[in-house]
Amino acid sequence: MAPTNDHPGEHAAQEPIKLIAVRETALSLDEVFGAVGDEAAGGIALFVGTVRNHDGGTDVDQLGYSCHPSAEAEMRRIAEKVVAEYPVRALAAVHRIGDLGVGDLAVVVAVACPHRAEAFDACRKLIDDLKHEVPIWKHQTFSDGTEEWVGAC
Repeated sequence: MAPTNDHPGEHAAQEPIKLIAVRETALSLDEVFGAVGDEAAGGIALFVGTVRNHDGGTDVDQLGYSCHPSAEAEMRRIAEKVVAEYPVRALAAVHRIGDLGVGDLAVVVAVACPHRAEAFDACRKLIDDLKHEVPIWKHQTFSDGTEEWVGAC
């Protein structure tokens, strides 16, 4: 049987944005993964951004994220762009703010699409655009006593 694109599951869902949040509390992979469950999705791509112990060749001692009050609305705007470009069945994105430790989850995004290639592409677009456009800033304190602010995620 030849595949066709006329099945409703091959297209974007009516309300695919399931979860958008900026939080001061620990993030949950289970929550994000659960939010994008869809029986018509043949692929779910999940990206997890974690706090690493170094940056630019220097050890990181402390890290904190802060955001503009519009950050969550900007995340939704970006999610809507991704949904318009890909056949998204379900999408979720959560970013943490506040003080984080090495290994903590900083951002978790997931996209479910009918096929894996679409899911990978949509997830990459989502995280890349969130990183470049959402007003979330990272403040790093290094082991040598220096510190820096890094703009937009």
